Amino acid sequence: MNTVPTPSEAPERVPWYAVALTKRWLTYLLLTAIFAGTCIALSTWQFNRREEAQQEISRVLSNYEASPITLSEALPTLDTFDPDDKWIPVTVTGTYLSEDQFIVRSRPREQQAGVEVLTPLLTDQGNVFVINRGWLPVLPDGTENYTFPAPPSGEVTVIARLKAGEPAIPGREAAGNQLATIELPLIAESIGYPTYTGAYGVLDSETPPPIENPPLAAKKPSLDEGAHLSYAYQWIMFGLLAFIALAWAIRNELRIRNAETDEGKARELKRQQKRAAQPTEEDIEDALLDQASR
Repeated sequence: MNTVPTPSEAPERVPWYAVALTKRWLTYLLLTAIFAGTCIALSTWQFNRREEAQQEISRVLSNYEASPITLSEALPTLDTFDPDDKWIPVTVTGTYLSEDQFIVRSRPREQQAGVEVLTPLLTDQGNVFVINRGWLPVLPDGTENYTFPAPPSGEVTVIARLKAGEPAIPGREAAGNQLATIELPLIAESIGYPTYTGAYGVLDSETPPPIENPPLAAKKPSLDEGAHLSYAYQWIMFGLLAFIALAWAIRNELRIRNAETDEGKARELKRQQKRAAQPTEEDIEDALLDQASR
């Protein structure tokens, strides 16, 4: 004979694992783990970028204001360059090849479009060292027929800071004397002289000085490492919040499924009593009015 449950009987409590270990929630757990793993990878990338920024700041602090050394000391061979020597000032004597100047396109400065001027310097040793003489704004008429400010004629002594050459950008090619990047091997091929292809120089001073106003000199590199550290912590927090949200969703479903149990009813009753004990907005408003009228 079947027994019909009386209204006083309550369903059994559903344990947490009966919800959390179902196929649906295990799938959500896998997706959450993938998302968290992506967040950790992005966080690691930001930590690495911060480390690179700190290394760059260290180079600027140690090299930028150092005493100049000769070009042959800094670059014993034409095609090598030690990244730790970036920004070291070098002194070199030679003659500018003013007929073989180049411009590098797409070099904005302070939110203004512009180009950089590269002038090869034929050294006393017969090699060419490329000098970045500075920045020019784009022409007002939008054309690309730049008139290069004349560099000093005759023998000149230059102090410049070393920087590594730049790689080519796929899809962006040189057009005449206009370059997409400071691609030193391409400049060497165009000039026809033995050329330093590991590094070039960012102009600091020229002796004698030029007769015409030179391009705008390069600015000192920033010592700001950026917001990489805060971004890294943000990605870690996003990964943690994903697991917290998953746990909250499982707990919420567990609460709903256990709402009709004795434990669930007792919890809901306690929640209602606590809510009833709290003053309503009308009570708070009446209290404020009473206080103001006293």
